[in-house]
Amino acid sequence: MAAKDYYKTLGVPRTASDKEIKQAFRKLARKFHPDVNPNNKEAEAKFKEISEAFDVLGDAKKRKKYDQFGDQWQYADQFTNSGATGAPFEGFGFSGFGGSGGIRFSADEGDIGSIFDELFGRQSRRARPQKGRDVEYPLEITLEEAYKGTSRLLSLETEGTCPACNGAGVTNNSACSKCHGRGIVPQTKKLEVKVPAGSKTGSRVRLAGKGGAGSAGGPAGDLYLAIKVKPHPVFERRGDDLHVNVETPLLTAVLGGEVKVPTPAGKELALKIPPETQNGRSFKLSGRGMPRLGKTGNGDLIAHIKTVLPTGLSSEEKQLFEKLRELRAG
Repeated sequence: MAAKDYYKTLGVPRTASDKEIKQAFRKLARKFHPDVNPNNKEAEAKFKEISEAFDVLGDAKKRKKYDQFGDQWQYADQFTNSGATGAPFEGFGFSGFGGSGGIRFSADEGDIGSIFDELFGRQSRRARPQKGRDVEYPLEITLEEAYKGTSRLLSLETEGTCPACNGAGVTNNSACSKCHGRGIVPQTKKLEVKVPAGSKTGSRVRLAGKGGAGSAGGPAGDLYLAIKVKPHPVFERRGDDLHVNVETPLLTAVLGGEVKVPTPAGKELALKIPPETQNGRSFKLSGRGMPRLGKTGNGDLIAHIKTVLPTGLSSEEKQLFEKLRELRAG
């Protein structure tokens, strides 16, 4: 593992004064602090690096050991007691947040805690409440489900309150080792959701407080269902209206009569058409279309007549059509 160069992390030379080191840390902390970059894992990782570097270089005794032993400075006493000189033994490493070399959040002059107080106020020692992230979940439904409304049981990959720090982000005045100070951890949860009648492709159903958990006691985010309605083999939806082709026998179209019109409710409606109804003529069945989302009433059902010519004619039927042709010609 490559040795850690704390001077490089803070962007200062090894000859930098205490003031220069503190100024460099202030600048970087202001840029990468979690309060400034909520839900940004890259910024969170960078913030840990600069905090670790300042925890060492901002302390005169630690810095002196680091200058001599590098990132194995914590074991300097062991080297001295054993009579070792020069480079430290291999195999030792920084203990990380919450360990013996972890970051201190005390009020001592010049330490990280006091600097955070100056940069972000006293609440910085305990992460400020942040609203959880909003979650969008794509949900595909059928036209029948959109017509009647439906419910689904979802399995969501989201964020929940960290059980180790109860969402505070800190334990024993140090960043929580389980959630790394965020107060939230990845979580899978099951949730039953309801899709209202009239939903259409592009609809977004908001479920308040059902998104990611808030950090440091902040409110949960929202869950948005991104609705997509599957194409239907019979109905074509245009807004809240439905269009359907109704196959009609030739004789019914010519002489008039009754045809059956399917509906999204699963029932058929009887539609009377007048004699000499032309192929492609449309009839409107008011209020038989889709429910209007968030409003009262329904759209319309538009029935398009599709005349079906007879096949497999008998000799007698052909003669009748021949007779009709002669009559029409005369």
